[in-house]
Amino acid sequence: MTGSTLLVLPVGLPWALAVALALLNGRRPWVGWLAVAGLGASLVSVVMLTFRVLREGPVETVTGGWPAGVGIVLRADVLGATFAAVSVGVILVSLVYEVFVGVRSRTFPALVLFLAAGLSGLFLTGDVFNFYVFFEVSMTAAYILTGYREQDYQVRGAFIFAVVNLLGSVIFLIAIAALYHVTGTLEMATVAERVREVNPNSLITIATAIFVAFSLKLGLFPFHFWLPVVYVGSHAPVAAILSGALANIGNYGLLRFGGDILSEELALGATAVLVLGSASIIYGALQAISRREPSEVLAYSTIGQVGYVLVALGIGGTVGFSAALIYAVVNSLNKALLFLVAGLRGPFVAAAFAVGAFSLMGVPPAVGFIGKIAVFKAGLAAGGVIQATLLVALIFLGSALSFVYALQIYQRAFLAKEPQGGLWDKTSPWTARALVVALAALVLAMGLWPEPLLVLGEEAATNLIESGGSP
Repeated sequence: MTGSTLLVLPVGLPWALAVALALLNGRRPWVGWLAVAGLGASLVSVVMLTFRVLREGPVETVTGGWPAGVGIVLRADVLGATFAAVSVGVILVSLVYEVFVGVRSRTFPALVLFLAAGLSGLFLTGDVFNFYVFFEVSMTAAYILTGYREQDYQVRGAFIFAVVNLLGSVIFLIAIAALYHVTGTLEMATVAERVREVNPNSLITIATAIFVAFSLKLGLFPFHFWLPVVYVGSHAPVAAILSGALANIGNYGLLRFGGDILSEELALGATAVLVLGSASIIYGALQAISRREPSEVLAYSTIGQVGYVLVALGIGGTVGFSAALIYAVVNSLNKALLFLVAGLRGPFVAAAFAVGAFSLMGVPPAVGFIGKIAVFKAGLAAGGVIQATLLVALIFLGSALSFVYALQIYQRAFLAKEPQGGLWDKTSPWTARALVVALAALVLAMGLWPEPLLVLGEEAATNLIESGGSP
């Protein structure tokens, strides 16, 4: 396949299939499996695209044969292709899980496909405004999915999610308008060149607005207030999609805009980024320890885990950006596995949860160990002995706290004689249990063979520094 075809397929295929399936009853198994097949083909195409950009460099095309600036510009580099592959993979696993346990809404398969198309377009666009458009497509589908099964608490969570993220969208749109005002363009590569000639005071304000918008999406401290309510109320596969795929909007956005487009502003605000990342790690872990329900613990854990990405981003440079990407990928897999396992009972489920918990703590041979080592190396590379010592101590403290709340979940959910609600009497479908065991095996396999992930992290960081001029 040509590079242009590989760029269009991850966005166009799920989009077209979503339009078709929106007219059908998604509760029928064959509709769900058709959605799975389409999403599987999208994943294959984005994986092929990732290999291509690794070998040959970035790929760019304008859809429909329109001139640049008129048509939708799609551009794939290692950073975007990696996030697209991971996010689509998480969504695919979550969709398969729901098809196994039984889809309860006629719109669920179509909404999942719309979400996948929006995320793929967001990660693979080369235009800031198109980034915003795909951003809104993803978020609109996510709002509806949050209220899936239409229980009262789920609808309340969906409403809170919509209001808070609409606020983030408005802030981001204002920042885009300001960026266009000072640069005269919305094409990412051109923006990155022209910002160097813009008044630094204007750019600092724009960078702050973008940081706040993405922090709201990620649920970083102190922008975390909405996240626990939404994640706790969501159905297991929806929570996996929110934490393992949708949260990558924030991870990718901070790397793309901070490491590439506004790299000098990121360097100026590095101390603030490090402080907020450290606060997220400690606050999220302490709140997780204080909770009893597994879904609550995992929700607050999400706040803490994204703090590591922010710390790596604040350190910057090749080692920092590489660590941020690696940890974001690892965290996506960990959260998808843990949220899916939390909704199951039966043989081998406890073993799958243990693998996810070990990965969360950074215990080898799970892939979480690779993520923690990457951030650890970034901490050692931080300027100054005192700063490096504090960051290394923070990483060890965060891992120790992760061990505490992961062990608490395991004890309450799998070792207690009678878990909450008599769940030992409920055995989940063997197909769903086999799926999470396979995902746990992938987490172990990536820990045993981390070279592909390390290569992706290093290449993405190198590309960011070369294009953004970061130190």
